Amino acid sequence: MKLIFLTLALICSTTLSHAKKPTVWGKTGHRVVGAIADDYLKNSTKRKLQNLLNHQSLAFVSTYADEIKADKRYDDFKTWHYLNMPLNGTYETSNKNPKGDLVTGITYCKTIIQNPASSKDDKAFYLKLLIHLIGDLHQPFHIGLIEDRGGNDFKVKWQSRDSNMHKIWDTQMIESYGMSFSELADNVDYLTKAEIETIKKGDLLDWIKDTHELTKMVYASAEKGDNLGGNYSYKYLHVARTQMQKAGIRLAKVLNAIL
Repeated sequence: MKLIFLTLALICSTTLSHAKKPTVWGKTGHRVVGAIADDYLKNSTKRKLQNLLNHQSLAFVSTYADEIKADKRYDDFKTWHYLNMPLNGTYETSNKNPKGDLVTGITYCKTIIQNPASSKDDKAFYLKLLIHLIGDLHQPFHIGLIEDRGGNDFKVKWQSRDSNMHKIWDTQMIESYGMSFSELADNVDYLTKAEIETIKKGDLLDWIKDTHELTKMVYASAEKGDNLGGNYSYKYLHVARTQMQKAGIRLAKVLNAIL
């Protein structure tokens, strides 16, 4: 692990100012993604995951990448949770964070997990990060504007209390629905085989484009200062649920491929 951290430190030596880092899908959202992914894993993949994760579930480890934020030793990983790009731009043409982003983070995790020379501990560590980052990739404000730090400075109210659009999509809209992660995972939309294959299609950059189309919509879904609540959830909670379902299916695709 020390060698990998040293290498990462060298790669990420250039700094980029970010006064405050954005949050991510709340715990419930990430656990939903992990629970959904379980249903799409090959048996051989499940056995390898059990070995690497000491029989802990994908839902259980899905929040690990957030939990380690409390430890300064892991600060280099914070920028991996998001990327910034203009609403009318693409990832390929946007300015890249020299400290890394969702794309470089996911790519690095996959490299370590697939490397036969990696230790079991390193594979497990980066596997936990990967599980989390695939979830983050599908939260629309994780591909948001740098000007408002992915919606964190898009100030609104949630049920008459101060909030912001990032927080609403991360946590508040999902939590206000009142279902546990397992209940949400058990009640996903029915999808045909053709629909599932359509979701699986493409690569990481294709999935970014897919989420970014949604990013444009959610930025237009409210004005600064709006008081959002039940009516907003009625319009957009199904969108968040769809994104978590997509994330689970695509996470399983990635894990089946690399394990």
